[in-house]
Amino acid sequence: MSAFNQYSSVEKLKQLAEKPIDLSKNGALTPKRLEEMMVESLNLKLCYGTERVNEKVMEALFELAKEANVHEKMASMQNGEVINKIEGFESENRMVLHTAMRDFFDRAAEGEEAKQAAALAYAEMEKLKAFFDGLGKDEFTDLIQVGIGGSELGPKAIYLALEAFSKPGKRVHFISNVDPDDAANVIRKVPLNKTLVVIVSKSGTTLETLTNEELIRKKFQEEGLSPTNHFLAVTGKGSPMDNPEKYRKSFYIWDYVGGRYSATSMVGCVMLAFALGMEKLLEFLRGANSMDKVALSEDPRKNLPLLSALLGIWNHNFLNLPTTAIIPYSQAMSRFPAHLQQCDMESNGKRIDRHGNEVDFWTGPIIWGEVGTNGQHSFYQLIHQGTITVPVEFIGFAENQFQEDSPFKETTSQEKLLANLFAQSIGLATGEKSDNPNKFFPGNRPNRVLLAKKCDPYTMGALLSYYENKVAFQGFIWDINSFDQEGVQLGKVLANKIIDQFAKKSQGEEYGKEFPLGAFYIDQLKGL
Repeated sequence: MSAFNQYSSVEKLKQLAEKPIDLSKNGALTPKRLEEMMVESLNLKLCYGTERVNEKVMEALFELAKEANVHEKMASMQNGEVINKIEGFESENRMVLHTAMRDFFDRAAEGEEAKQAAALAYAEMEKLKAFFDGLGKDEFTDLIQVGIGGSELGPKAIYLALEAFSKPGKRVHFISNVDPDDAANVIRKVPLNKTLVVIVSKSGTTLETLTNEELIRKKFQEEGLSPTNHFLAVTGKGSPMDNPEKYRKSFYIWDYVGGRYSATSMVGCVMLAFALGMEKLLEFLRGANSMDKVALSEDPRKNLPLLSALLGIWNHNFLNLPTTAIIPYSQAMSRFPAHLQQCDMESNGKRIDRHGNEVDFWTGPIIWGEVGTNGQHSFYQLIHQGTITVPVEFIGFAENQFQEDSPFKETTSQEKLLANLFAQSIGLATGEKSDNPNKFFPGNRPNRVLLAKKCDPYTMGALLSYYENKVAFQGFIWDINSFDQEGVQLGKVLANKIIDQFAKKSQGEEYGKEFPLGAFYIDQLKGL
């Protein structure tokens, strides 16, 4: 039996889940309940009165956190102990120190390894500042970031969320897909003579990234431009990309920073420094660092990431709900659900525990989402009246970014946006009775609301850290390794076999013997 199912609190929670609170009953959801189930930290308010929990459930969840030693495990992670491993089996054997990438303000970590990692990160930050200080003000107007997975999803989500704070005349673009149309569509939009290109690959060997790099280099050469004057590298020190003959400057990342957790490393910082400037970049990092400290709090009622992690485990493991929708009511956060999808599912989509044993419970949920109010005209039909209950995490802001709004029919657009968010939260919880079955809403659909004043750099940093630490806490409780990603390797291996087959085919060589399944699909391209 797994460690998770041996906790005494798990048995309590299973019993409590047999008859959880019914939010759709008259009088179940009241302003008093909402007020009592609200936690605030760093000007973020987590309202969870619309979750199917009561005080007994919360106490049992807090007991679960204590039994799983999550506070000790979070401190171990942030202090630089080696936690990225599977005991007794060949695996990665690393520290997990993405938090050190922003821990150079009022340091939280006490471990020597973490302090050294933070010092290295600070040195890269100083190098970054010096680099941009040395550029002419109008020398470059555009920046293209080339990377895949965590080298694109997180940075792009953050950039779009903070694009409103960009310096005048600075634009950022992203190329990730090896589909050549992705690169072609970006290149045609930018003046190459005023464009920086940031190539991101920790190993310096990522095939999709190197393929796109070569395509872009040829475009620069065709324009009579030297790629070396325009290309920057974000890579591991000593990697094949750490090469001053090919790159104007190299910025370093380390193997203890996972791709999906790398947005606060040079993977995100080079691009954000270009777009926002150093001052706003540091505000973003300060927000993330501040939430990392909140995650170290031993009081679960004040620890926002832990509280959210526990509510998610209640919905997933005890109410048996397989998915979670993350719905930000902010157009700026249009790609944030996609980043969280990777952060959560690549981290906690695991079938074995930290000792190599197959688990006997659900681990990571399926994460998906879209911005509101768009989703209301799309998938909310299923969320309200479908046969599958989907827990929802709403994100809302009191103020819009550009401060450009005006009343229409006595309310502003931002007020209408928030009215929709609040209405959906209440409606999912309470439902609506009707004798007409087509107009009957069962309600009792769990959800929570995370509110902030404004989507600014500090708040965005805090939100990023909030979700990163929430994912880590769930992995700690499930006793799984949230920091490797072996599940992405099999597809890469098979794809490389088929790439070799394509190469042999183009040379007129026999390509079907070693991997006939791949050859079958290649043959289906004939005549299309």
